[in-house]
Amino acid sequence: MSAHSIHEEDSHGSLGSYLAGFVLAVVLTAASFWLVLHGGFPRETALLGLAVLAAVQIVVHLVFFLHMNTSSTQRWNVTAFGFTVLTVLIVIVGTLWVMHNVTMQMMSR
Repeated sequence: MSAHSIHEEDSHGSLGSYLAGFVLAVVLTAASFWLVLHGGFPRETALLGLAVLAAVQIVVHLVFFLHMNTSSTQRWNVTAFGFTVLTVLIVIVGTLWVMHNVTMQMMSR
């Protein structure tokens, strides 16, 4: 058993998939810069657009560079990633909720 036999069944991508991921990442980054530098959108719309572009770019990186998919060999990686996302969302939403409640309590005085 060689040191590399554990990962022989895993697909590590091809040059075409890496190029497609790179082009998509560059296009999404350029779109984000254009959205900010154009300045023709209201602040809320620009922030929402940046959030959507960031989420799409995260998915592009996960699929094309980290090779995460729904195959049975990736199930534990996807589960761990889902748990991480859920934990981060709980921390962020909880922090915002606490900060909002503190602000409301201080404004009432």
